[in-house]
Amino acid sequence: MDIDITKAITPKAIKPFGSWPSKISAEMITRAAPGLNHLQSSGNTLFWVENRPWEAGRNVIMCQTLDGTIRDLLPTRYSCNSKVHEYGGMAYTVSDQKLYFVNGLDQRIYQLDLDFPSSPSPISPEGPFRFADLVADTSNHRLIAVCEEHTEGREPTNYIASIALDQEQPEVEPLVSGADFYAYPCLSPDKTMICWIEWRHPHMPWDNTQLWQASISGTRLTNKYLVAGANQDEAVFQPQWSPDNLLYFVSDRDNWWNICRFREGHRETVLPMEAEFGAPLWQLGASTYDFIDSQTIGCTWTKSGIWFAGFIDIPAQKLAKIDCCYSNMNSICTHHGNLFMMAGAPGLSTELISFSLDSTLNKVYAPALLPIDNSELSEPESVFFPSANNQKVHAFFYPPANSHFRGHDDDLPLVIAICHGGPTGATQSSLNLKIQYWTNRGFAVVDINYRGSTGFGRHYRQGLVGAWGLADVEDTQYAIRYLASLGQIDPERCIIRGGSAGGYTVLSALTFTDTFKAGASLYGIGDLETLAKDTHKFESRYLDSLIGPYPERKDIYIERSPINHIDGLNCPVIFLQGLEDKVVPPNQAEMMVNLLQSKGIKVAHVTFDDEGHGFRKADNIIRAMESELHFYQDVFNLTEAN
Repeated sequence: MDIDITKAITPKAIKPFGSWPSKISAEMITRAAPGLNHLQSSGNTLFWVENRPWEAGRNVIMCQTLDGTIRDLLPTRYSCNSKVHEYGGMAYTVSDQKLYFVNGLDQRIYQLDLDFPSSPSPISPEGPFRFADLVADTSNHRLIAVCEEHTEGREPTNYIASIALDQEQPEVEPLVSGADFYAYPCLSPDKTMICWIEWRHPHMPWDNTQLWQASISGTRLTNKYLVAGANQDEAVFQPQWSPDNLLYFVSDRDNWWNICRFREGHRETVLPMEAEFGAPLWQLGASTYDFIDSQTIGCTWTKSGIWFAGFIDIPAQKLAKIDCCYSNMNSICTHHGNLFMMAGAPGLSTELISFSLDSTLNKVYAPALLPIDNSELSEPESVFFPSANNQKVHAFFYPPANSHFRGHDDDLPLVIAICHGGPTGATQSSLNLKIQYWTNRGFAVVDINYRGSTGFGRHYRQGLVGAWGLADVEDTQYAIRYLASLGQIDPERCIIRGGSAGGYTVLSALTFTDTFKAGASLYGIGDLETLAKDTHKFESRYLDSLIGPYPERKDIYIERSPINHIDGLNCPVIFLQGLEDKVVPPNQAEMMVNLLQSKGIKVAHVTFDDEGHGFRKADNIIRAMESELHFYQDVFNLTEAN
């Protein structure tokens, strides 16, 4: 029987862009996307951390045993969460069936016996300590960890600490000290060596770091040796020992973050590539590679904004790329000869997967079952567009997408330009329901990897040195011009939104240009001087490279602060701010709001008493997203039908 398929296709209804009804609610976003990170392998068990917005942002340590059983290890009153650098990172380790983790509430290290589960017991003393990057040194009956010690009235002290496990009242004793910051303490397989990276003000870990190694002599370190970073012109990422006790690490000395090794007193690049095997160390413990055996590395890398996975044959210097549907991969770990990672794709929520050496895919854990059809999702297009001085800049463009609605034939969609945080960071192409929330309602979105972003080499990353508030703003303008020249967006209805450093780009673009007609600043920066004088240690000298040293170049801080040029800001803005934010103080938003109100410009100010830098609790995420949507609907006279 012949079937007329044209009769089976329901034509899309015509509604103005930005007013399409959508099933992608803010509540769905909090339910559908728990964060997965921090994989570790110990014995026959695989461990990872799951962030649950619906449990007030609690971080749960999960595990899978050899028989495939998956379970939650922490009682409900505990959350694995470090506050080192305010951003935390890897905050647990496992050894001899003992789980050691940092509890978010009091920042103490707790021990949980995995063979005889009971309530966790604290093993670090009460005090002004924060811990991350935990390592079990079984030979010396101690934990080694990055420690950040806070003392009122002065800058916190960072060091690598030793905490004895065989004492009733263990003390936190410095093992390595003297630098401003530390990361990645790592023991060699034979337990005779330790390595770490360190850096000093005013550098950030993606600017200049040093890699050190030392011999372990009882509880002391001897024969300290500087492996990389002597000239302060490279950033080292993820040092790690191979099974045969060779020290490997990722270095950008030759522009690209490539895997290197230190052998017989010399360093060598394992596989030179114009690709990045590293990432900015905003959170401690990030990993992009691990060893299958002494001859084989399982790894991920990024090129042109897309992440890939594969296996490196070390002796042959050959890379076997895995063909798969995933475009964003992180948190790498090997377990029983297979490569495990967290992976996502434009139409697929992040899940835990593994690859065998023959590239066979196994889906281990997929906690987010997306309750909508892929026809509702916008497929991102990776684009490079010309910016100032013909600099090629990367972005992902998302056209509006809805299976039931389309815009008028003679109309073009509103566009939201998204500026990622950092600013040293990058946007990814994996499924982001916070973007689909907009595209499914008829907005176009351009997610910009402006100059200064990572994933495109050290030179691109340094494109923001001395140029923050200039180069990034230019790139947002050129992105709009590029898309408008292709007839893909309405250049008269442009919105710009961003969080943290991205919020600064938002406010700068709205103040110093006339490209955008509205904006959203999520815990963004309006006053660079205030930020330079009132932020946490990790970022206290960040602006030295992005703007200039303060107060020596106070003139630049004044010149580039939107709050000092409020006369130039003449369009509606919504500010969303956590009142416990220690990175961007809440008074930044308050000052901007007051000035806009005094000018009679439409402004919204939405605050959250129980949030810091970023929104982690489900109710707050819902309120923030719905407030932003309602703000745009009001500004552009949009009405979303039910």
